[in-house]
Amino acid sequence: MNANAITVSAQIAADKSKVWDYYTSPKHIKNWNFADPSWHCPEAKNDLKVGGTYFARMEARDGSFGFDFEAEYTKINMGTGFTYEFGGRECAVVLQESDDLTQITVTFEPEDQNPIDLQQQGWQAILNNFKQYTESN
Repeated sequence: MNANAITVSAQIAADKSKVWDYYTSPKHIKNWNFADPSWHCPEAKNDLKVGGTYFARMEARDGSFGFDFEAEYTKINMGTGFTYEFGGRECAVVLQESDDLTQITVTFEPEDQNPIDLQQQGWQAILNNFKQYTESN
C-alpha cells in the first residue's frame, strides 16, 4: 500500500462474526453501501475467495447517475480481514474485537481525480451507514 493511503474506521456495537457477516454478505451490503441517503446499492455480489470478485452497483435514487464498483480479492483471513485490488489500487479491511465491540478499519489507496478529503469523507460516510445498519438489525 502506498504512503498516501487513507484510513477510515468505526467501532460497531456487535461481535466480530456479525460484523463480518453484515460487511461481506450481499443481502446486507445492499442496505448500507452508499455515502448519502439520495443513493442506494441495488445490486451486490461477493465471491469471497482469493481471486474472487466483489461487485456493487451504486446509483442515485433518482436514476441520474450510477457506477459499478468491482474488486478482486488478493488476501483473505476469514472473519478478521481481507485485501482487494480495484482500478489499480489496493484496499485492506481489518476487524478487531474487544469486549462487545468490533473495530473495523478500512485503508485504501486514493484515486487522483477527487480531493483526498472528499474521498475520506465518502468512505467514512459509507462506513457510518454500515455501523448504523449493523447496530440496528
